[in-house]
Amino acid sequence: MTDKTDKQYLYAVARIRSKELLLLSKSDIDGLMNCKSEKECLRLLYDKGWGKTGNEDSEQILKAEREKTWDLMRDMVEDMSVFHTFLYQNDFHNLKAAIKQVYVNSDRNDIFLADGTVDPDTIIQAVREHDFSTLPDFMQACAEEAYGVQLETGDSQLSDIIIDKAALDTIYQKGKETKNELLSLYAELKVASADLNIAVRCIKTGKDRSFVERALARCDSLDLDKLTDAIMDGEEALYRYLETTEYADAVQALKTSSSAFERWFDNLIIHRIQPQKYNPFTLSPLAAYILARENEIKTVRILLSGKRNNISDKAIRERLREMYV
Repeated sequence: MTDKTDKQYLYAVARIRSKELLLLSKSDIDGLMNCKSEKECLRLLYDKGWGKTGNEDSEQILKAEREKTWDLMRDMVEDMSVFHTFLYQNDFHNLKAAIKQVYVNSDRNDIFLADGTVDPDTIIQAVREHDFSTLPDFMQACAEEAYGVQLETGDSQLSDIIIDKAALDTIYQKGKETKNELLSLYAELKVASADLNIAVRCIKTGKDRSFVERALARCDSLDLDKLTDAIMDGEEALYRYLETTEYADAVQALKTSSSAFERWFDNLIIHRIQPQKYNPFTLSPLAAYILARENEIKTVRILLSGKRNNISDKAIRERLREMYV
């Protein structure tokens, strides 16, 4: 690593340290939970500096907070491609949206996500013109295949599976290629979490082996052959297999509900990234901060939705994530 890179990250990490002091703590979440309504929660968030002038509803506030995070990173880091591992999923979401848009002959633009690595207009044009050579290498093959499946068979589920699998493969490969400990860890946990969600859904819907094999993405922490066999044998076989992996503690969450499992995995990621705070000469503390912000935004969204829909505090708390600080 060059002296310039050392100094760049050292300065950036110093700024992140001050920003970490503004992250929501458990007591902050408890304060929001004590609010009687969504409106009261929003007032409390405004007081903590959330949102921007003119923001009125919860989604505007949450969108503004995500924008603030990425604006901060752009201000500190010259080469934003170091964070692409977090953004590939948006590219593949936009590819799915573009294929569906062309299939139904729609021109809606509100279904596309910002902050990908590829301009959504480039993706839309590639699909409309059936010329995928303008897309990055990691998208071309799956775009061609998914587009063909959608237009020839109308099978949106299979088209989505093709793209989702390519997204996971890309996140995994690109994350590992960074040689950064946190990004590599994120890629591992992201794919493992997706595979286990796929496993549960395939069992519940009775998918055959060929579908399962097509949907699962490879990662080091799961043996896909054993996982596939377990899926074919049912829920109890899946739990027995997981007991032999580093995700043994996920079994109880899986038995409870899909939302309990998602919460368990999100909490696992937060626990695993916390030590990266103390690597000041790398981008890891910055990447950890991005994940911490995404985690608190997700938590606040769950909380606000619960208050808006008059869900019991007990039910809301069961879905809340643990905080980074």
